[in-house]
Amino acid sequence: MERYSAWRLFREALNGHRGWTPAWRSPSPKRRYDAVIIGGGGHGLATAYYLAKNHGMTNVAVVERGWLGGGNTGRNTTIVRSNYYHRESARLYDFSVRLYESLSRELNYNVMFSQRGVITLAHSRHDLEVVARWAGAAQLHGVDAEMVSVDEIKRRIPLLDTSPSARFPVWGGLMQRRGGTARHDAVAWGYARAASRLGVDIIQNCEVTGFSRNERGRVVGVETSLGPIAAGVVGLAVAGHSTVLADLAGFRLPVTSYALQAFVSEPLKPVMDTVMLSLATGAYISQSDKGGLVIGGGLDLYPSYAQRGNLPTAQRVIGALADQMPALGRVRLLRQWAGIVDVVPDSSPILGETPVEGLFINCGWGTGGFKAIPAGGTLLAHHLATGEPHPLAEPFGLRRFATGALIDEAAASGIAH
Repeated sequence: MERYSAWRLFREALNGHRGWTPAWRSPSPKRRYDAVIIGGGGHGLATAYYLAKNHGMTNVAVVERGWLGGGNTGRNTTIVRSNYYHRESARLYDFSVRLYESLSRELNYNVMFSQRGVITLAHSRHDLEVVARWAGAAQLHGVDAEMVSVDEIKRRIPLLDTSPSARFPVWGGLMQRRGGTARHDAVAWGYARAASRLGVDIIQNCEVTGFSRNERGRVVGVETSLGPIAAGVVGLAVAGHSTVLADLAGFRLPVTSYALQAFVSEPLKPVMDTVMLSLATGAYISQSDKGGLVIGGGLDLYPSYAQRGNLPTAQRVIGALADQMPALGRVRLLRQWAGIVDVVPDSSPILGETPVEGLFINCGWGTGGFKAIPAGGTLLAHHLATGEPHPLAEPFGLRRFATGALIDEAAASGIAH
């Protein structure tokens, strides 16, 4: 598989771009693999890549019911940050940010990681106390975070209404300068291409319908719409559909699936060079390289597997942004979509062993899965290859729901994203 470069692009341009080969192979499944990863989104593809790169396991398959990146990886608002409150979360997400910072070079694929900064707005004295505590905690954990004044926020987000009479007055905020956005499909394609280059088989349109077990009950393979596939170990990375696969395997997860909507506007000239999140409304906004405003908000507050979302939530999110940025009131929306997010009672991921031997899981990221793709892939790959949890993953095992050692980020930070 060729290496991308400016010289290669120039040469192919002279040749009418007829020399490019497919970015990844699409083979028929083999009868047996050392590891099978269920889920062809960012976390599943990253797991397969790091199995091959970090652990030398190349007899690996990624099986995906639909197409690569067609789930939450392609249905999010692409925010990347690590300024979390709890030590365990801050270490995990900052590890992911560090991987993002070198990811384009490592994968030989531009994932368009733009560290434009992420600002969280405080709208009251109480909000200000929350973000001050939050900033202090992040700094104690070695993560960059700083308080910013109203004047600095106005300078960076000139469209924001910061007047005393604003519907949502701005008292200050929290900023992480290393945060930003990345291109969602580029992340999936980059990992797919790099994994394929190392020998991983990527099998699309292959639905898992069950699990094969030996006489001791250990999972030794998967049943699929393309036939049975034997496996040394099996990893699940299917986000909002984790409970569906867990049911097939015979255990229950403390996960509820909700639709999380997002929207993009018609293209505009540059009006925002940072990412803004609002504690009062839960809405967040950035501007893509194409010019569209990428907008998100809170969950649709009922369980669902529908990738649609409902109108009341859309009205609430768009209305809040129109109140905060009146100049955008007449901007037209281009499209809307929803991802199916896997929400856990403590708003933190589940990583590691399941009650079924031979089956491991990466789920529960809720609304923060995209920012954690490099870390989630690295940690699940480590556990699959070594049989032991990575130190960063240990606090996020299923056992915490029995011991009570929860890591409640939504309660600590006031926002789950």
